[in-house]
Amino acid sequence: MTHDQFEKLIASGRQPLWLVNADLTGVVAVGAELPKAQFLRANLSGANLSGANLQGANFMGANLSGANLSGANLSQAILSGAILAQADLSQATMIEADFSRANLSGANFSGADLSRANFGESNLSQINLSYANLTEANLSEVSLVEADLSGANLSQAKVRESDLSRANMDGAITDGADFEFSILSDGSVDN
Repeated sequence: MTHDQFEKLIASGRQPLWLVNADLTGVVAVGAELPKAQFLRANLSGANLSGANLQGANFMGANLSGANLSGANLSQAILSGAILAQADLSQATMIEADFSRANLSGANFSGADLSRANFGESNLSQINLSYANLTEANLSEVSLVEADLSGANLSQAKVRESDLSRANMDGAITDGADFEFSILSDGSVDN
């Protein structure tokens, strides 16, 4: 699909869009209204979807590496198995989003609302979660090696059996968080 075809499809107002296996590398759709769009296994690497409404969208198995989703609404979106390495999701709203088994290494989630999001079994190494809201999020069985969690709100989060080696937890709020069997930033194991 060409970028022109994608722009025309958005302009048509048809919803939800079905773009399964589509090659949308580098596409620009700033502020687009794409609720419940289906991007299964699509290639959106380097795409600019900043400020877009992607509530309930399905990105299962999609490649969003290096994509700009800053300020986007991805609440209840499905990103299971997606690649978001080096993506910018700063200030995005992702309440109850599913990032299970995703590769989020080096991604920027600073200031994002990730309350009740699911990151189970994901790679979050070197991720920036500074000042993110992770209230009641599931961060179980994830790699948070060298992650920046400074100032993040992890209240009531489940961080079981996770690796937080060399993670920055300065100023993080951990009230009621469950770190059972996790390797903590200082190398100790919480049991």
